[in-house]
Amino acid sequence: MTNEQRDIEAIKALKYEYFQHVDQKNLAAIEAQLLPECSTSYHGGRYGNPDRATTIAFLREALGKHVLTLHQAHHPRIELHSETEASGRWYMHDIVINLRDRTRLEGNGFFEDRYRKVDGEWKFAHTGYHRTFALTQPLGEVTDLYNAFEESAPT
Repeated sequence: MTNEQRDIEAIKALKYEYFQHVDQKNLAAIEAQLLPECSTSYHGGRYGNPDRATTIAFLREALGKHVLTLHQAHHPRIELHSETEASGRWYMHDIVINLRDRTRLEGNGFFEDRYRKVDGEWKFAHTGYHRTFALTQPLGEVTDLYNAFEESAPT
């Protein structure tokens, strides 16, 4: 495997782990993936944050224990611009269940990321998405629900 292939695979793993950490509400792990100056632009800029600290504060609020999420990333297109700079475009599918509002959102969109390699490790310099569609519906009757987050808030 070439160095370029290793870098591309490392960037793919970074993104996959990012979504896993979001769905598990593992904010400490997300924080470790973001550079201090990492900006975010979620939902076409509707929810934008200028740096890591602001992003983590936003996610702490947005991912309360009453919110259950599923994020999947597909069809990555990663471009290496140098040994330490890269960009990526990902097709995203998500489901967001809000138990407080009793709604279920399902949608998709495209993530646009910038990455920087620091001390041999790829990190996010920017991440954000533009939605293609989002359908929000009433949750309706729930006959059974397992919520692993009922006992603990995001960290």
